[in-house]
Amino acid sequence: MLGFVQSALTYIIPFLLVLTLVVTVHELGHFLAARSFGVAVDRFSIGFGRAIARWTDKSGVEWRVGWMPLGGYVRFAGDANAASVPDGEDLEVMRREIEAREGTGAAARYYHFKPIWQRAVIAAAGPFANFFLAVALFAVLLMAFGKTIYPARVDGVVPGSPAEHAGFQVGDRVIEADGRRIESFLELRQIVFLRAGAQIDFVVDRGGRTLTLTATPERRVVSDEMGGEQRVGVLGLEARESFNDREVRRYNPIQAIGGGAAMTWNILDTTVYYLGRLVSGRETADQLGGPLRIAQVSGKAAQAGAEGASDIGQVLLGSGVALLNLAAVLSVGIGFMNLLPVPVLDGGHLLFYAYEAVARRPLKAEVQAAGYRLGLALLVGLMLFATWNDLQQLRVFKILGGLLS
Repeated sequence: MLGFVQSALTYIIPFLLVLTLVVTVHELGHFLAARSFGVAVDRFSIGFGRAIARWTDKSGVEWRVGWMPLGGYVRFAGDANAASVPDGEDLEVMRREIEAREGTGAAARYYHFKPIWQRAVIAAAGPFANFFLAVALFAVLLMAFGKTIYPARVDGVVPGSPAEHAGFQVGDRVIEADGRRIESFLELRQIVFLRAGAQIDFVVDRGGRTLTLTATPERRVVSDEMGGEQRVGVLGLEARESFNDREVRRYNPIQAIGGGAAMTWNILDTTVYYLGRLVSGRETADQLGGPLRIAQVSGKAAQAGAEGASDIGQVLLGSGVALLNLAAVLSVGIGFMNLLPVPVLDGGHLLFYAYEAVARRPLKAEVQAAGYRLGLALLVGLMLFATWNDLQQLRVFKILGGLLS
């Protein structure tokens, strides 16, 4: 029993806090955009399931808190169609029913009768709310704590590694990799991880001289900080982070917003690059994670943030900071995923609206329904694959095999 409680506090609660924050902000983006265009909204819910608290505001919106804290949702008035884009016949029937019930012109308040551009803005507002959340969280952390940077200095070169073959030497400082400015060894490692088998040009500072070296990272199995294993690109460079070498960069509010935007863009750019290599077969799916990985990362982040704390206040502060950073990263991922042109996701709605704008009529309901089923199947399949990947990464099958043998 004690072990279960400890696991809940360590993994489940941080996971729920992070997920609920990110998904609620996503839905809040849809809600605020809809209200700005005068769309009638029935309900905004934080969490799912039976309500443990509810109230109705002056505009008639029911606000509720569900007992299952796994995100939330916003429900527009009359939003019964699964794809949220009824066809022409459905729209006409809906209009007659609304006007018979509420009077002439009442349909103008409903989402489906708004101009296409307004519906597109509402659909895109959720993902962009996630991007804004990431920028805001990164900015707050930069203002409060600054950014700790350890220079990308080479303290060791593994014999026989791609780095040795390329001519790297101890004392080199990497200032550019694959055309990107490098400020820290962490940034260098992130670039190398995703470029196994790809030739990379490096610009290094060697005793005041600027040199260009070319190396191709080789794919190796490495253990990550979460206890799992991944096949990533490895160059063979070693660094020893010294307290005397570190630089703590401070940010004013304007600089912090710019820094937060840059960090958000970097995550997006890295995600697109990784997916491009994955689709082309040049990258493995090791880094695709599902809810198990998110829960594990949430727990590890909370533990790492609390490490070394001397009292409960420092524990909460450290854990909170780590989870806010994780929430920012996850928010970018959820925002990007929802913009993919897959029915069921916001990007799928935008795809339907693009067709409607060109054809001057909504897509037929049967086609939308088929697209919805296909999109749902793809989403479920991806989730199952990610969960299977999580189990493998966490070496669950090896552990079970050892217990059963």
